[in-house]
Amino acid sequence: MSQTLGSKLVAMLEVVYPAVDCAFVAEQLMDAMALVPDAEAPPAHQNHWDQSDIVLITYADTVQQPDEKPLVTLKRFLDDSLRDVISAVHILPFFPYSSDDGFSVMDYLAVNESHGGWNDIEAIAGDYKLMADLVINHMSARSRWFENFRKRVGPGKDYFFEGNPKDDLSMVVRPRTSPLLTPVQTDDGERHVWCTFSEDQVDLNFANPEVLIEFARIIHYYLERGVKIFRLDAVAFLWKEPGTPCIHLQQTHELIKILRLLIEHHTPDAVVITETNVPNRENLTYFGNANEAHAIYNFSLPPLLINTLVTGNCRHLKTWLMSMPPAQMGTTYLNFIASHDGVGLRPTDGLLDEDEKQRLINTMESFGGKVSYRRTADGRDQPYEMNIALWDALKGTAEGGVDHWQLQRFLCAHTIMLALEGIPAFYIHSLLATENDHARVEHTGRFRSINRGQWQLDTAEAALADPLSHHSKAFTELKRLIAIRRSLPAFHPNATQFTLHLGLQLFGFWRQSMRREQSIFCIHNISDEVQQVALTDINLIGTDQWVDLLTGATLDDLAGVLTLKPYQSVWLSN
Repeated sequence: MSQTLGSKLVAMLEVVYPAVDCAFVAEQLMDAMALVPDAEAPPAHQNHWDQSDIVLITYADTVQQPDEKPLVTLKRFLDDSLRDVISAVHILPFFPYSSDDGFSVMDYLAVNESHGGWNDIEAIAGDYKLMADLVINHMSARSRWFENFRKRVGPGKDYFFEGNPKDDLSMVVRPRTSPLLTPVQTDDGERHVWCTFSEDQVDLNFANPEVLIEFARIIHYYLERGVKIFRLDAVAFLWKEPGTPCIHLQQTHELIKILRLLIEHHTPDAVVITETNVPNRENLTYFGNANEAHAIYNFSLPPLLINTLVTGNCRHLKTWLMSMPPAQMGTTYLNFIASHDGVGLRPTDGLLDEDEKQRLINTMESFGGKVSYRRTADGRDQPYEMNIALWDALKGTAEGGVDHWQLQRFLCAHTIMLALEGIPAFYIHSLLATENDHARVEHTGRFRSINRGQWQLDTAEAALADPLSHHSKAFTELKRLIAIRRSLPAFHPNATQFTLHLGLQLFGFWRQSMRREQSIFCIHNISDEVQQVALTDINLIGTDQWVDLLTGATLDDLAGVLTLKPYQSVWLSN
């Protein structure tokens, strides 16, 4: 007999809170989510996605119009320019915040007034699958909870994680160079709070089950307002134990299972995505046994793909792709090449050597990019991420510098992403082919601002309407590629994928639909020189008629040669 929700919850909670009345906590969690203990579990291993799913990543205020709330402007831009292009939209934190462009949340249950209101969020959720951030690791030092922490009253008094400067914190994995502990004055005297990211982002204390219950209430509130996809921000750092690395601890994985259990009992087709900017092997653990994240960010893809296109050598990308396990049914990868953050370098650990990383960093700096650092356990500062707009990251090669292949290289990167196993996600500045925003970096003093610019709606529309602008050329072709991808069952996020061996200048893989009726050979020239491949090397089935879906050209002689121009891609299908 299958376990009920109540009994499952208690068993999971006992792993995290062995000294607590877990039956009581389970009851509180179910109340917070408006669930009943004997609720039936949704069927396991369900794919809540298909080949038509395309995600847009944007801030609420990336596209603006005078005298209008940005969420209203965003909805108009989505409806007018992207209705047939995307299925889901990830609106980065749209809550009141004190720093980090939204990731230092002051109130989880409010919409930032300058962006709009919950009605605007619900309007977008009515027409697109809405992805929202659950900024779960930390909260603003200017939040009401933290004010209560200082005053030593609830709610908030025991909601933040305190450290002791005398503790051994040498093993703690850091994503920043800022101090880990911040002294704060409270009504009980000085206390040291744990700040993984910045002194304005104080880590929450999940060792207190009350914090988990609060987040169940927050999740329920989001679900009721139409949020379908939850991005668990910085979730790898959730549980802390001095004397350990304080990343990927078992309690963190158990808490993700608990949150997923609650979410899918409330909304069976809701999706949980973990955001863990860490080495590839560590990242893969967040699938659990298909009972943690439904999807994980494919963090190794951006640096490896950019490296491939600026070196004209796909060896590392190919090695990585061959090592990637196919996602179980009911789980998938979220593929992206750019986001609101920089291009992470930790996900290249074990994939690129130090000299190769440095060469990539030097190339990005020569194209106007910046580099952010993190502090290692032995006190050294190590490159953490490269901050650069994707359009500029692909403006040339490591060897030759800036050249005239920028648009072709940019499109090649996205053609690869669109064809890979998983769901493709486009950062709005990639769809618009936005350049580095050096003025914004100057203004904010933060390197990440280089890729967080804002567009006036009329300026964006004019740029996209001008056939001579690179914005229009990129956007028009990306829309065409997306439309082709969305119609092809071989590009279902869980369809079979095998890596092809076509040398170092041609990156190829084979996709086959789940019912085996369609095969697509995706071959990409990742170099700035013409490349040829013998069709006999690809093993095309001789009885089928083969066509390049990108150009409509048919292959008449399967014993012949396929010639690809610099950065050209073909999707050969039967």
